[in-house]
Amino acid sequence: AKAMESFAGNEDEEVWFGCEQEFTLFNLDEKTPLGWPEGGMPSRPQGPYYCSVGPENNFGRAITDAHYKACLYAGIEISGCNGEVMPGQQEYQVGPCVGIDAGDQVMMSRYILQRVCEDFQVYCTLFPKPIVEGDWNGAGMHTNVSTKSMREDGGIEVIKKAIYKLGAKHGEHIAVYGEGNELRLTGKFETASIDTFSYGVANRGASIRIGRETEAEGKGYFEDRRPSSNCDPYVVTGKIMETIMEDVEVPVIEPLNRDMS
Repeated sequence: AKAMESFAGNEDEEVWFGCEQEFTLFNLDEKTPLGWPEGGMPSRPQGPYYCSVGPENNFGRAITDAHYKACLYAGIEISGCNGEVMPGQQEYQVGPCVGIDAGDQVMMSRYILQRVCEDFQVYCTLFPKPIVEGDWNGAGMHTNVSTKSMREDGGIEVIKKAIYKLGAKHGEHIAVYGEGNELRLTGKFETASIDTFSYGVANRGASIRIGRETEAEGKGYFEDRRPSSNCDPYVVTGKIMETIMEDVEVPVIEPLNRDMS
């Protein structure tokens, strides 16, 4: 109901959401991620597992492929899947979806994921930081956002104003962006610190990222990298909509763009 209230009256903006759902696969002991030695850690650090191929790098592809096909059959707007940074971690993307439909589709896709993992007898968790020891990425649900105004010429200024509004309410958003997120948002492993707000072009270490293509074209979308993998997609999309549609004046925030030199 709260999410519906946030979207009501803004239908003309045709807001698109694209949700990147990360998850971690474990053996049935619920302690050992797929591809990890029992009671130990991988012999190689992060790097070769992301968007990887090969049995020594990718663990769980059969599950993500089965889930992808099941989502297509069910009518979910699933748009991709890939192996993630930590071995045993995977991701799929839902969207773009219009308005509250994003929440519906993410929730149904999560249900399908659990059913697929049941078939494979693999435990799946959406907890944002299942491995806290060692140098391993957590799991999030990066949320990509684009309104009609952002997609039109000059939309980059609309995007920046929306980001400034999100920055002004950083604490409110963090409070509803998922449980255990403080373990993930440390300022390391492609995250920004939970305590500070930032944005930048092509910066995966910022709270919000503007893509290089969006900057070049002067229109497009932005990515809120703060939501955790176990967040409520209705709450997240509704809160974003509520904040960016407010008619308020907020301070300008200087970008932390990634240096390409």
